[in-house]
Amino acid sequence: MVTDPFKWQVGVVGYGEVGRILAEDLRTQGVQVSAFDVKIGTRAEGPLREHAAAHGVELVVSHADLAGRSDFIVSAVTASQAVPVAEACMRGVRSGTWFLDFNSASPGAKRRAAKLIDGAGGHYVEGAVMTSVPPHRIKVPLLLGGPGAEALRPLLAQLGFAPKVASEKLGVASATKMCRSVMIKGLEAMVIESLTAARAYGVEDAVLVSMKETFPGIDWEKQAAYFFQRVIEHGRRRSEEVREVAETVREIGLTPWSSQGTAERQAWVADLADEVLFGPKGTREFARSTDWRVEADRILAKVKPTS
Repeated sequence: MVTDPFKWQVGVVGYGEVGRILAEDLRTQGVQVSAFDVKIGTRAEGPLREHAAAHGVELVVSHADLAGRSDFIVSAVTASQAVPVAEACMRGVRSGTWFLDFNSASPGAKRRAAKLIDGAGGHYVEGAVMTSVPPHRIKVPLLLGGPGAEALRPLLAQLGFAPKVASEKLGVASATKMCRSVMIKGLEAMVIESLTAARAYGVEDAVLVSMKETFPGIDWEKQAAYFFQRVIEHGRRRSEEVREVAETVREIGLTPWSSQGTAERQAWVADLADEVLFGPKGTREFARSTDWRVEADRILAKVKPTS
């Protein structure tokens, strides 16, 4: 097993926003990176191949191919695919290969994935990403968990990650992430619902004044614009994550009413954005407005009954 992380062959499963950011930051340090994504081999592969060519990333054709050549694997896929990816990679993983599960999955899902990878001779470590990746890139706060977490931590730090060990017990890191997401993802959904309804009734300014009085440390204009855009752009992925949040709550015997509602709202906004994106004009009206009111008006134009 290669012990110098700068000599690792890194494999990234999932070449979406997070996977590409990690690949870019690793390549700038001269680390060799391969990647696999389910879009490879489909009509949607074009942007992936362009990005890979620009950054010196080798795209491979299967999970097993990637696993068979990697010293260190990062799984950065949608939440529902965390266990299926571990199962697919176990067929090719080499003895001693590190497997970092970057996905927002429940503690139960992480334990199932660990059983697959460890059973095939790899070293599974759960990772819980504690905030949005793009602003921090590879230095995003990252909680590690599992028996191999302490051994992997300094190796990741050398590569520029910002890891902290939560526990040697699997599930603690992901539980921290999931319980936080009950609040964070729920707040996104509540702000969208609250301010869109307030806009419809013409009381948004009064609502914002009241919110500022109650929570004076938050710039609600700026925060609302950010929440609207994150859900519009990433609502599909975020709704999957929140379904895992709901499963986390369900695993301890609570009915996840709040999380279920959040997942539905996130998916609903994503469906609405897709409807606009793939409409007759072929253009996307939801386009990174810095004013949440613009997005709320677009939502209301779709749902508000005509008088």
